[in-house]
Amino acid sequence: MSDQPNKNKNIPTGIHLLQNPVWNKGTGFSKEEREQLNIRGLLPPRIFSESEQALRIIENFRKKTTDLEKYIYLISLQDRNETLFYRILIDNIDEMMPIVYTPTVGEACQKFDHIFRRPRGLYISTEDRGSMKKILQNWPEEKVGMVVVTDGERILGLGDQGTNGMGIPIGKLTLYTACAGVSPHLCLPIMLDVGTNNEELLKNPLYLGEFHHRLYGEEYDDFIEEFVQAVQEVYPEAIIQFEDFSNRNAFRLLEKYRDKVCCFNDDIQGTASVALSGIFTSLRITKSKLKDQKILFFGAGEAGLGIGSLVVNALVKEGVPIDEARKISWYVDSRGLVVKDRKNVTKHKKPFAHEHPFSETLLEAIHDIKPTILIGASGQAQTFTQDVIETMSVYNERPVIFALSNPTSKSECTAEQAYQWSNGNAIFASGSPFDSVTLNGKTFVPGQGNNAYVFPGIGLGAIVSETRRITDEMFIEAALTLSKYVTEEDLAKGRVYPALDRIRDVSAYIAEAVARVAYASDLTEQEKPRDLLKVIKSHIYEPNYYSYI
Repeated sequence: MSDQPNKNKNIPTGIHLLQNPVWNKGTGFSKEEREQLNIRGLLPPRIFSESEQALRIIENFRKKTTDLEKYIYLISLQDRNETLFYRILIDNIDEMMPIVYTPTVGEACQKFDHIFRRPRGLYISTEDRGSMKKILQNWPEEKVGMVVVTDGERILGLGDQGTNGMGIPIGKLTLYTACAGVSPHLCLPIMLDVGTNNEELLKNPLYLGEFHHRLYGEEYDDFIEEFVQAVQEVYPEAIIQFEDFSNRNAFRLLEKYRDKVCCFNDDIQGTASVALSGIFTSLRITKSKLKDQKILFFGAGEAGLGIGSLVVNALVKEGVPIDEARKISWYVDSRGLVVKDRKNVTKHKKPFAHEHPFSETLLEAIHDIKPTILIGASGQAQTFTQDVIETMSVYNERPVIFALSNPTSKSECTAEQAYQWSNGNAIFASGSPFDSVTLNGKTFVPGQGNNAYVFPGIGLGAIVSETRRITDEMFIEAALTLSKYVTEEDLAKGRVYPALDRIRDVSAYIAEAVARVAYASDLTEQEKPRDLLKVIKSHIYEPNYYSYI
């Protein structure tokens, strides 16, 4: 894997060089490069270093008055100078990740058809059935390691955004590079336009997708099958990440393809891994064991069920029988507590439908179950009310409260609410970032249970090891590794995840753990390197300028 564009390719010259974001260095070109590459006079005479260019970008970035303006500004930089974009993003990850991804990417998707500037990635529509292989071959890179694909039906907690959902694959792949060093030249965002049921989009003259309702049933399945097979033919080494598919499709597509191709669903498995890591870290604070917990989930969709399933697998790995492992997880969905004698319990909820009296509300369920951990994955804002947090605090000296729904507007509660209503005793994490909270003279730094802690490292480890499959064991090992790198200093501040400025180092260790599973499970034709971590680090992309002559 190369850190920079392939030197064997023909470097564009003249104005074409300055218009190519992969090769363009703007005012960073040397005198010699300007002369030999026919760009002398096309740039101001002064030569700037990468760090000097960054000063200008950051100054202008911070002058923007809204987060959406900041998002547009950064994406515009990515479209003209990719190397400088990643340099600035990596060096300012704490400040800029909430802009290039959640929560701002949610607003960007809602307005994607209005802020659209330049295409990035591939769009495959229903009109392209029978031609998907040819469309993939239009992509300029000969090798692709990571494909992030969505059909736009369940974008974050915002619902059906149709082709506006393309902001999600673009943002996810940006984080693969920024957080784990996966080379941007190996990344391919794809939007599958199978229509939209969002009537506002269908009435919008600026909408970028096809004007028809969504495909379902056999037509939809055939469309997805052609896409998956086309990827296998054109980019056989690529990992497919399914992103923001609806509940009706996400689980069954994962079940259908997980043992056939190298793929995973980040909403189900990535969320599960980062949440499990937060649980592991919380147990360090409460000094208790996973098998002794009672976890109550508010929300029984992809995220909630994904977390519960991975908790089960982690317990089975510890030697707990599977039936016993399932008993620690309980669910409240839109109809109330999921129990065995309740009607209309879907297939994926049934393993967690226990023998127990029915509770109609979340608060009733807390009184009945007395959970040690409460996890929100509902997409329902402000549902962890003061009564809910105070009741959790009655039953637990240190209640674990994870409000994981995205974006911020959908969070079950804020960090300030969790700390105030628990008198500073809650162990809190959220899906979107929240500011620090000072209470009773102590400052709490809430942890953000962001999937970016996990999926980039998993992708890097899978690419380097050339694994044939992504397994649940890899997600468990990723969770354990992430938790391991939460320091005592982090814990003292209330963090259950490491500071974001350490994310590239942590991602390298996660990649190593994932690769070890691939080698141990005989999922790769490669021989295990003597120094695996060194090999992992040698593949990490660093966005630095180098000479083209």
